[in-house]
Amino acid sequence: MVHSAVAHGVATITLDSPTNRNALSNQLRAELAESIESALRDDSVRLLVLTHTGPVFCAGADLKEARGADAAPAGSELVGLLTAVMTADKPVIARLAGPARAGGIGLVAACDLVVATESTTFVFSEVRLGVVPAIISVPLRGRVAPQALRELFLTGNLFDAKHAAQIGLVDTVTSEADLDDAIDTLAAALNLASPHALNGVKKLLGPNRRELIEEMAQMQQLTAQYFSSEDGQEGVRAFGEKRLPAWAGTA
Repeated sequence: MVHSAVAHGVATITLDSPTNRNALSNQLRAELAESIESALRDDSVRLLVLTHTGPVFCAGADLKEARGADAAPAGSELVGLLTAVMTADKPVIARLAGPARAGGIGLVAACDLVVATESTTFVFSEVRLGVVPAIISVPLRGRVAPQALRELFLTGNLFDAKHAAQIGLVDTVTSEADLDDAIDTLAAALNLASPHALNGVKKLLGPNRRELIEEMAQMQQLTAQYFSSEDGQEGVRAFGEKRLPAWAGTA
């Protein structure tokens, strides 16, 4: 479900599970973590590009696996993925040629630089599923204007790449035809820099690792609490059954 290729100092890591919209299934999370770890260990790799096959970058959690399930393992693995990207000693670029939803947006926010096509859309769908975007709030609060994040978390409304750039989630918006040129331009600029200096900049601007681990642990507990709640399980069931949820006490 995840493929990796290295060329000219760039490790391109591709989410390749288009049948479920590159959702963060158990298998995809495990393969993605392995690919990231491998790229960070490879001395020939100067930077990572995270991209996708199919029309969707990442649909977030695989809700088929969340029905009646303990959210703790999935939450732990998502924490590991986001932490690995946020604390990587090499720059990570997100390349989006399609929508990102919920946890998929968290993966985007964890990256250092984000390039998206004009048609890319985003949705924090958690509240409409009876859960909260707890774990992904950690990288997002480091990128996105607070009031913009509040509005989008509360409403679950769709927003486009232009708005994402205005609030700090996306760095570059480009046409689909120019997407690869934009990635190549960024990669060329990063390859001119000292790897040691790039690592220093990441440490300068990145989170304190100890504080990050503590905050992620708290958010993981919150995620598990909401996924196991009555509303959380009803939201997941309703999504699978393609109907509106009947929230506790409303019907």
